[in-house]
Amino acid sequence: MGDIDGQLNLATAWEAIADEIGDQPAHSAAGVRSSWSEFDDRAARLAATLTAHGLGPDSKVALFLYNGSEYPEAQYATFKIRGAPANVNYRYTGDELAYILDNADAEAIFFDHTLADRVDAVRQRCPQLKLLVHVGGDPGDVADWAVSYEDALASDPMPRIDRSGSDLWFLYTGGTTGMPKAVMWNHANLLGTMEATFRPFKESVPTTPAEAAAIARRVADAGREIRQLCAAPLMHGTSGIPGLATLSHGGMLSTLANRNFDADELWRTVEADRITMITMVGDAFGRPMIESLDRAAAEGRTPDLSSLRLLLSSGVMFSAPIKDALLDHHPCTIVDTLGSSEGTGMASQVTSGKARAAGRRETTARFALGEHTRVFTEDGREVERGTGERGLIALGWPLPVGYFKDPEKTESAFPMVAGRRWSIPGDWATVEADGTITLLGRGSACINTGGEKVFPEEVEEALKELAAVTDCNVVGVEDERWGQAVTAVVELTAPGAADEDSLRAELRAGLAGFKVPKRIVFVDRLQRSPNGKSDYRWAREFVVGALSRGRPR
Repeated sequence: MGDIDGQLNLATAWEAIADEIGDQPAHSAAGVRSSWSEFDDRAARLAATLTAHGLGPDSKVALFLYNGSEYPEAQYATFKIRGAPANVNYRYTGDELAYILDNADAEAIFFDHTLADRVDAVRQRCPQLKLLVHVGGDPGDVADWAVSYEDALASDPMPRIDRSGSDLWFLYTGGTTGMPKAVMWNHANLLGTMEATFRPFKESVPTTPAEAAAIARRVADAGREIRQLCAAPLMHGTSGIPGLATLSHGGMLSTLANRNFDADELWRTVEADRITMITMVGDAFGRPMIESLDRAAAEGRTPDLSSLRLLLSSGVMFSAPIKDALLDHHPCTIVDTLGSSEGTGMASQVTSGKARAAGRRETTARFALGEHTRVFTEDGREVERGTGERGLIALGWPLPVGYFKDPEKTESAFPMVAGRRWSIPGDWATVEADGTITLLGRGSACINTGGEKVFPEEVEEALKELAAVTDCNVVGVEDERWGQAVTAVVELTAPGAADEDSLRAELRAGLAGFKVPKRIVFVDRLQRSPNGKSDYRWAREFVVGALSRGRPR
């Protein structure tokens, strides 16, 4: 089968790949591998179950799942019926979960067995649900309102159909304000995000099923396929979008068994699955990865990392000292990308052992602009190099369709500037004389203190450079004198490794005085979201609570 509008659909491409390299691995979960033939067959059986329950083109299917083989299988099955998969954060409960299912118009949900109680609590509020698929656990625990995953796989495979490049994939983004929004990507533009994946193979992004199959065959025969370890959750764009690209050239996705990030397991999996690329989220993942390698080296059991070529990070700060420490253990390439749910490949920073040997050192938050990226002032002027003027980062291609059910926010985030449509999610930057940019942060999290604007990421970067600091968040707290007071929540390398005064004294060496935190609250462990992103809501609530109790330390 083919594409009804001449634009390649991911399911149609993957079917052609499965036909061509069916014996090659498509997925590895906790050491259990599935071939491309098995991947395609299982997805086709799930697709048949979806259609038997009345789902079809444009149906939305919620994925309330942890990492594992079921996530890509359910996603592929949804693509097969021309439906739209919708990621659901597995931390959501109650109103948040009900909101997502209602907002997405979800007609089916795949949910992990440990999340069954949450689904049961809201399913009556979501009458549009036609199918609820229980994944994992004891078969005897499947409720009468759900279908077990194994039973869903018992259907005969769905016959292949024609599809469209305009079919959709939903990426829900929590953002920093308001309820989550679904960014709608169509398959044609998702394929457009994959140029960087295909370029090292000296291949263009495929435009037909035959091209996809031929590329997969050439890459497999050369033994150069990407084996991607999804350290970050597949329900987050950092692993989700590269995962689509990895599958689209016939590569393999690998996931960890532990649902809390376990760096020791990560390195064991790199060795066992001959992983070539890890998708991760900055320091939140990088620091425990270093600690694990340090322990292994001290015990004389260094893992075999010879297959690992690339660490790909996005979403949060990836500080230069953490990158350097990782490269001290293994001389791969680290690509720190600037992007969002609303646009990928805006800018990047590449760090490698070869560059370090040549004496080149990268600095945190300094990025090279992508080919289709510009920096605009709020009145639509392009920021000139070296002026120090702040501007908003804008991506011109490839672009999502917009936000589902929200034309007003779509118009705001994807405006017309200089005669063309851009994605402008709200990240501020300055443009240096050499054309690189210095990322300041997301405007919605900006702190207004004494008439000055402070971007939390800039202060966090400075704090993380200090020897005593393991992790931190910076937030604005209401203050009678300053309007908002810059306040830091800090996790130290060891109890008592520093105090407020010593940290502030060190910060003043590199930060303007108004950016130095007025208050610093210490925590045993900083809380982050499952994808490693800063949980500013938690940080602000924790700070307010600590200060109200008179315990800033």
